[in-house]
Amino acid sequence: MADIAVPNLSTFDLHQIKSDLIFAQRECYERRLIHAAKWAAEISRAIEITVDTKDLSQTVEDEGYWQEYDAFVLAKSYFDLQEYDRAHHTLKSCKSPKPYFLRMYSLYMADQKKKADNMPDSNDRSEPLKNEVLKTLQTDLAEKCSNNKNGLDGFGLYLYGIVLAKLDLKQMATQILVDAVNKEPLNWAAWIELARLVTDKETLRSLQLPNHWMKCLFLAKVFSELQLQEEALAIYRTFMRGGFCDSSYLVAQIAVTYQDMKDFVMAVATFQHLQVMDPYRIENMDTFSNLLFMQEKKEELAHLAHKCCSVNKYCVETCCVIGNYYSLRSQHEKAILYFQRALKLNANYISAWTLMGHEYMELKNTSAAIQAYRSALEVDERDYRAWFGLGQTYEILKMPSYSLYYYRRAQSLRPNDSRMVIPLGECYQKMDRLQEAKKCFWKAHCLGDVEEIALFKLANLFAILEEKDQACQAYTEYINQADGVHGHNYEDLSRSYWYLANYHLEHKNWDDAYAAAQKCTEFAQTREQAKGLLRTIQTRRGQETPCGMTSMQVDTSIDSISQTDQSNDESPRRPFDRVTPVNLKFTP
Repeated sequence: MADIAVPNLSTFDLHQIKSDLIFAQRECYERRLIHAAKWAAEISRAIEITVDTKDLSQTVEDEGYWQEYDAFVLAKSYFDLQEYDRAHHTLKSCKSPKPYFLRMYSLYMADQKKKADNMPDSNDRSEPLKNEVLKTLQTDLAEKCSNNKNGLDGFGLYLYGIVLAKLDLKQMATQILVDAVNKEPLNWAAWIELARLVTDKETLRSLQLPNHWMKCLFLAKVFSELQLQEEALAIYRTFMRGGFCDSSYLVAQIAVTYQDMKDFVMAVATFQHLQVMDPYRIENMDTFSNLLFMQEKKEELAHLAHKCCSVNKYCVETCCVIGNYYSLRSQHEKAILYFQRALKLNANYISAWTLMGHEYMELKNTSAAIQAYRSALEVDERDYRAWFGLGQTYEILKMPSYSLYYYRRAQSLRPNDSRMVIPLGECYQKMDRLQEAKKCFWKAHCLGDVEEIALFKLANLFAILEEKDQACQAYTEYINQADGVHGHNYEDLSRSYWYLANYHLEHKNWDDAYAAAQKCTEFAQTREQAKGLLRTIQTRRGQETPCGMTSMQVDTSIDSISQTDQSNDESPRRPFDRVTPVNLKFTP
């Protein structure tokens, strides 16, 4: 995006970036932000340079920190053992920044753990969650934030932003997280939480972010979510060329970006390279399993499931991989069991909710599918798969108005994905809103039409609306498109040739009519009607015998065409003038 300022990575010294990462890892780990600390350590290890210890940033602790040091160290030990309430109690009187953060963070983690443990059934999120602890945290953090002298540091603002987001105060959470990354730009966890709240380009443009090298990776993450994969890939490639080529995080993000771009060959190759780089990595393997599932690669998916199980049997990614494996083998009950196990480990694991919804759809259990999809949307409203799944479910239930709403939400999240547009057009067609349906199919065709059915559906609509010239052009293009594709739909092809044969017969284009009718004899659906149509074409052509040409010469000419058709499967087609649909701007 030209109007979004992406910092120039070449302006940042690699030694300084290395120093920043070492500092970030140390500070995040001190506060038990484990994932952010791991991320910083992985990126740091990929930079093969040595940093002078004099260049490392040293945190100057105040006197209050050392007075609370013993309680802080003990609380960290309790936190590591997941004794969050005990850690919070140990720090109950601490007020210096680090101990205060861990006190509030321990209370937050204790609340999240209790909610997960007390969830009676991973398939049921209908009961409203009690947020008394979150409201207490909000009050305490807000009071601390408003204290000009001893306010929240960057990490405290990050925690405050998370609490606000959990309470669905997203606008306020966005501003607090922007303050957090400006105050402490080396906390990757804050950047990730902020990325989750950026749902459109306008919001991204409005953010006042620091000109820091971490902003580049943040923008790449947001670009991917906003379907700007080319821009995201450009940023990741810049990092790879800038000395980060051994970073497993960057390689994983590139693989995911290739998958989103529908470049499945490059996505698989990049995931395989990632496995060579980091053979015991479980992170992102659930995404790799989705890719193998879509390509129906049973052997590769079985190998991946076995490998993940041997590395770590009890993690959400492994459960997802195994679930995909059983789904590909049409063992849907077993697949559901593993997705449920994933949700027991992490009730906010979106992929498990959506994939479980797909499995219930396979079992025709629409009520359970709807429940699973809605649970996914409670976790993240940007999950287009859940919106799309709800659209399919209500379509099966013959409720097109509901289906239309959910398909439109899915399409708004994936505006450049033809698979989101075609079902939208089908919904409009079922509701007799044919002009809107026509615009959808034309849009899907312009987007590349992954499933290669938009042209045929568009041609059918032209035929229904008696826009015959446009229908002829669309059917012709569909046939030309299908000629180079294996496994095309023979019924659709037969209907296309049948329409063209009748169209050209009506317009007295005898050669084209005969060629299309001859093609119809190759399909069981139209063979008998095509024989009668061929006789009709011969008869009408004979009635319009040119002056000076006998009926015997006409019959001889027809026989010659017939012999040519029988000896060559590819009948010659006269090129038609291109007729482009007019006024088809996409406005569903």
